[in-house]
Amino acid sequence: MAKGYWITFYRSISDPAALAAYGKLAGPAIVSHGGRFLARGEAIEVYEQGIAQRATVTQFESVEQAIAARNSPAYQEALRALGNTCERDVRIVGGVD
Repeated sequence: MAKGYWITFYRSISDPAALAAYGKLAGPAIVSHGGRFLARGEAIEVYEQGIAQRATVTQFESVEQAIAARNSPAYQEALRALGNTCERDVRIVGGVD
């Protein structure tokens, strides 16, 4: 079974305190569903038409597990803490076997 990857790009962050509150809730919610953070932070280099922005890459044992984490009540609570203080681009993609 292919691993699942949850990739998030933060286009803008208007309230860093809300992002911190989200992180305190989201991290444990994701980890409790088997998520493992592979990369997290500001872009170090940007190429092509890329935008220098915060990004995260989280690995799961499967796409289904990544989707279950995203839909979990604990993660939904984290999203409520975040509110609409960030413009994000969130994707779940399958790994290559």
